[in-house]
Formats: sequence, structure tokens, C-alpha cells
Amino acid sequence: MLLGSQLRRLREARGITREAAGYSIRASESKISRMELGRVSFKTRDVEDLLTLYGITDEAEREQLISLAREANVAGWWHSYSDVLPTWFPTYVGLEGAAHLIRAYEVQFIHGLLQTEEYAREVVRRGMKGAGEADVERRVTLRLERQKYLVAENAPDFHIVLDEAALRRPYGDREVMRGQLQHLVEISERPNVRLQIMPFSFGGHSGEGGSFTILSFPESDLSDVVYLEQLTSALYLDKREDVAQYEQALKELQQDSPGPDESRDLLRGLLQLS
Repeated sequence: MLLGSQLRRLREARGITREAAGYSIRASESKISRMELGRVSFKTRDVEDLLTLYGITDEAEREQLISLAREANVAGWWHSYSDVLPTWFPTYVGLEGAAHLIRAYEVQFIHGLLQTEEYAREVVRRGMKGAGEADVERRVTLRLERQKYLVAENAPDFHIVLDEAALRRPYGDREVMRGQLQHLVEISERPNVRLQIMPFSFGGHSGEGGSFTILSFPESDLSDVVYLEQLTSALYLDKREDVAQYEQALKELQQDSPGPDESRDLLRGLLQLS
């Protein structure tokens, strides 16, 4: 995505159309569009030809972008789990790992970055009906690997609003749910985690469209991405007007929900009742 955005910037600065850029590398206009959105892999030769077309002759600048193309084609660690993942999900894991700010609203279950191993196993079993235990365990392992982002040295900021429904819907037995609630209390105290609960008592709210995640990146050239998961696919929205609507919805959810301290008290109250 970063390389694609930089190539788009260079093309537009020269006033070159996507059609002309595609012709220069023996590709279609739609191929250039997909490259600029970071939706396809890059051939080093194509990047070199585009840089020549865009008038980039400085060797240092060319090498920086060509190196970026090589890095973009290296498979991430999560690709080794592709046999147990939906086809659309590896893209999300890669984006999540590159984000410096993750904002989300979740209503069905606890967000994957906050699940305990036992709770995650119950969620995966229900989502992978008929799968063998080995595949279930591989999916759980991937989820636990993703959670290392939150405690890494350069951990992203994670702002999450959990609907009370996600806390009360049982996945596993009483002990599993107690362990999950206790984990939420503890991880919510991390400086990079802002956890809020949208209580039933509030009534209708701006999250009526369902769960979503907004990913923001440290590179200024990269636009925010909204991730929407569906039953058989997922949507990745990066148009400014789409992102703005989800940002507004999350802002209202945060304003209408109790703050982090009050939300922790709510979690402790649920623990006492469980």
C-alpha cells in the first residue's frame, strides 16, 4: 500500500494517466489501479519502468522504492496459516500488524486481540464447525501471535468499544468467561489500550450497523482503512468519505459509553455476578 501510494503520487505529479502508465509496463489501466491501491504484488522490472516513466533518475530514490517493492513481495509470518484462514483474512492480519492505531467496535464477541486462549478456542470451534482439533489449534495459535502486537516495544494504540452483549454471550463454560472478564480488566490497564463498554442501559446507539475496525498507519501517504467482516467475505474501505462516517460512529460510541475507569468497574461487577 505504501509503495502503491508513492507510485500514484509520482504519476499524478507528472500528469500521466493510468492508461499511459499501464501501456509502459504492458499492463491494463486496472492493473495500475490495483498496484496503486496495494492490491497486487509488484514485479521489480515494472517498478523500475514506472520510475523511468515518471522521471525518477536519482539512484538513491530509485533504490529506496525498488527495495520497497522487494519487501512488499515477502510473505508475512501469518501466510503459513493460510490453510486454516478465510482467503480475505491474511490481508487484515498484515494491515493490523502495520497499524500504529487500531480502533474498533465489537458486538458479537470479544475482539480477537483481547481474547484469552480458552475463550478463543471456543470461538474458533464454533466458527470452524467440523474442523479437526489440529486446525482449530492452528487458528488459536495465530490469534495468540497477533496479540503480541499489543505488548511489543512499539505496540499500537488500541481503542475498543465492546457492546455489553459481547460480555454476556457465553463462549465456553463459567470458568472460561470468568477468565476472559478478568483478562479484560487486566489488559485494559495497559497504557496503549483504551477499553470502553457500551451498556444495554444506553439503548440505541451509533453502532447499529454492526462491528467494524479502523486501521491507521504511521506513513502519511497511507489512508485509514475500515475493515468489515461478513459471513463469506470482507470489505476494506479506504475512501475518505467512507472512513469519515465510521470515525464519526466510533467517536459517538466513545462519547456515549462510560469511560475506561467506569468500564473497568462494570467488568468487575460482571465478575462478581459470574
